[in-house]
Amino acid sequence: MAITFPLSHPATPGFTSFEMKRIGNVGVASSVFTFKQEIQKHQGQVWAIIASLPPMNRADAAEWEAFITKLNGPEGTFLIGDPDGQTPRGIATGTPLVKGASQLGNSLITDGWTIDTTNVLLANDYIQLSSGLTTHLHVNLNDVDSDGAGEATLDIWPDLRISPLNNDPIIVTSCKGIFRLLSNEFANQINVITSISPLNIKSGVPTKAPAESIIPIHIVNGLP
Repeated sequence: MAITFPLSHPATPGFTSFEMKRIGNVGVASSVFTFKQEIQKHQGQVWAIIASLPPMNRADAAEWEAFITKLNGPEGTFLIGDPDGQTPRGIATGTPLVKGASQLGNSLITDGWTIDTTNVLLANDYIQLSSGLTTHLHVNLNDVDSDGAGEATLDIWPDLRISPLNNDPIIVTSCKGIFRLLSNEFANQINVITSISPLNIKSGVPTKAPAESIIPIHIVNGLP
């Protein structure tokens, strides 16, 4: 049976710790005489994750071991999102859609929200665009209301580098992005005394997903 990417990681056991980083690429040049600074924003903006899994018995560890092995280091991709941000803090009602094609940059025009709704999304609510191999994860940066036509313009991060299609659905719950492992190495450590086998997973390098540009994930199980 063929392995199709992106994969979904095992649901249990859950992560014992989860750190989700947002990494920009802004150049700063300072004068050695006046300390005056020049700022240059570059295109690169990426998500990075450091997560830990608990010690597991053989059955649970086997699910994670198989998942990691299927990825074959950085070759394969998988879907993952912030476990603490699966539900938006905003109202998030309606059927939100991308309004208009050819949208790039750090704002997204949308429609389909419940009309005249205050705080349809709040700052730091996640949104997901598309699915499968074209999945992109973004975060909404400001509280936003919908107008009388159900439209709302979102300020988002990371920037859109490839335009979503007009009327693409916007996912607001259980949002995920595409990630890949950093390392080619994978090791399983067994504690002989307790018969618990924690995974030791070092991961995290760029996926080719265009909206996030490069998306590293670094998972260290048992050694957060």
